[in-house]
Parts: sequence; C-alpha cells; structure tokens
Amino acid sequence: MILEVKEITKKFGGIQALTDVSFRVNQGEVFGLIGPNGAGKTTMFNIITSMFPPTTGEVVFIKKRLTGKKPYQITKEGVCRTFQNIRLFPDMTVLENVTVGQHCRTSSGVWSGVLKLKSQRMEEESIKRKARDLLRLVGLEELEDSFADNLAYGQQRRLEIARALASDPKLLLLDEPAAGMNEKETNDLFELIQKIKKLNMTILLIEHDMPLVMKVCDRMAVLNFGKKIAQGTPEEIRNNPAVIEAYLGREEEDELA
Repeated sequence: MILEVKEITKKFGGIQALTDVSFRVNQGEVFGLIGPNGAGKTTMFNIITSMFPPTTGEVVFIKKRLTGKKPYQITKEGVCRTFQNIRLFPDMTVLENVTVGQHCRTSSGVWSGVLKLKSQRMEEESIKRKARDLLRLVGLEELEDSFADNLAYGQQRRLEIARALASDPKLLLLDEPAAGMNEKETNDLFELIQKIKKLNMTILLIEHDMPLVMKVCDRMAVLNFGKKIAQGTPEEIRNNPAVIEAYLGREEEDELA
C-alpha cells in the first residue's frame, strides 16, 4: 500500500463536499476515482495534495502523514498532480516547461548559478537530459523548442503529464486527463498511461471517459454526493447495482459495457 485515505470529511460552510471517505491505493496500480460532476473527486485530490485541509480525517503516504503539510512539501514527498484545466507556462518552450518540474529536486543555489560553477552547469545538463527523456516518453521530443501555447490540446495534456513526472513522483494524480480529447488523443493517452505504469509508477486517476477507465484501471472507488458508494475491480464496478443506478443511471447502463 502506498496511499491511505482515512475517513475524509470536507465541509465548505454549510456544504458537505465529502463524508467519511476512505480508500487505499496499492503500489504500482492504476486506481480510479470516478463519479458524476460534483461528487467530490477533485476536492479529494485537493486534500491529498494539501491545496486545502480536510475538516476531519487524514491522508497517509508511505506511512507518513501528509495532512497539515504544505503543497510543495507534498511534492517533495513524492506526490504530484495534473489539473482539470491545463496549467502550463504558455510563453515558455516545451523543454522549459518540463525542466521547471524538476525544481523541487535541484540542489544548486543562487550563488552557484551566478558564478556558473561546474556543479551548477553539470546539474543543468542533467536536468535537460531528463526533460528530453520525458518528452520522448510522451511523444513530444520533436517539439521541445515550440512554445507550450502553440501545441494542440492533446499535446498540452501530455506536456503537463511530462512536467508532473519531472518531479520524480512515486504517486501521480491525473485529474480528468482525457477531458476534451478526441478518440485518437484518448487512445494515445491510454498507451501513455500504460507506459507510465510500466515504470513502476502508481497512478490515481479521475476520469469521466468510462471506456478508458474500464480499460486502464486495476481498481476504482465510486463517489456520489461526496460519499463512497462502491469500490472494486472494473468488472465489480460494472456490475454493481448502486453504481449503475446512482452514478450512471439506468438509461446509461450501456456505458459500463
């Protein structure tokens, strides 16, 4: 087990976004967190990454309590995420966007940069090599000098994943990575997630594309109105009456097929 979410409740004033939600993610698996809009999925991501604190409950990552830490500390611990809305640096190149992701792992200080010390130059070259390796992984190696803002939508999604991977995470959180993608882009994303998994990466995935979720996830939890209503393998979720009725609705049952 790499991540344990323990009885998380989150209230925003009079609104209760999450109620006593618990689940565990195992090392090396793709774990899906699914549910309709407003179910509390992104709220859970925000709590795991300390964007805001839970009202009650705690998050434990590799036996360390994450609750109460700062977001940058969460990244240093080995948890990194992407967002529903792409958050790249549009006026930076593709390569520069990925190198920024390694900032939390660099050791050179201000003075080594000012004085252009050998150690600083070596680290900079190492950062660029790793960034280029990640661009090859996501299929953007030919675009390293392009500005991020000039990339196609699906390419921007893959660039954001490369930047997240640059921080050397042990757990990668993907928040609706297939949102807005066409069929080819979604298939490319599926293949990319499979590649990342083979690197012994653990992935926690929020996604509305049910065919993608059913293909790529080992296990998943289903949220509805801030409560966990089911958990299991894709086959178990596909045949769960509570999921069919409360999450998809009877008329949309075919989406799970």
